[in-house]
Amino acid sequence: MRVVPPDVLLGMFLTHTTDGDTATAYRTATAQFGFLPNWAVALGARPAVLAAWNQLNTEIRNGMDRRRYELATIAAAQALRSTYCAIAHSWLLTHKLGLVEPDELATILVDGVDPVDRAVMAFATKVARDAAAVTAADVQELRDMGLSDDDVLDVALAVAARCFFATALDAVGAQADPELADALGPQLSALLTVGRPVD
Repeated sequence: MRVVPPDVLLGMFLTHTTDGDTATAYRTATAQFGFLPNWAVALGARPAVLAAWNQLNTEIRNGMDRRRYELATIAAAQALRSTYCAIAHSWLLTHKLGLVEPDELATILVDGVDPVDRAVMAFATKVARDAAAVTAADVQELRDMGLSDDDVLDVALAVAARCFFATALDAVGAQADPELADALGPQLSALLTVGRPVD
């Protein structure tokens, strides 16, 4: 089987013209990250889809604790082997939002020090890998940690949304933005490189 290089694969999905809606999507993404991220370029030909995704993701994210949302998203990204989402959301958590220090995140990812974090991330991992295998005992474990049923639903929604976005990005060959990987540093970036490598 012939392997298509990621840059060629991504190029297959790019449009040579940028209409008004796509340009608006690019400006929005650039304002958020400080540069035009690869995910916006990869999906820019469908700005209505990007807008719908942003609305759904924002609704899910705003319904839950932001730190928990990011940790669940990172765990799901790792389970899905999405280097892109693992690096992007680690950067958001540590650099953009400042909710966790980079060294602390590395410890969380390796050791899962806090029992609530560990339980949430384990649940997120299981949902991402095989949602049909989730049992009442898995949900009860989160309840025992103090999460409400709404909290558990929020984690499940965050993971389900990540399954969509991570799959779309990998399917069109989008690579993690080197700007974010560089900001995280080589050790943390290496830990988060779980699938397609950073270019």
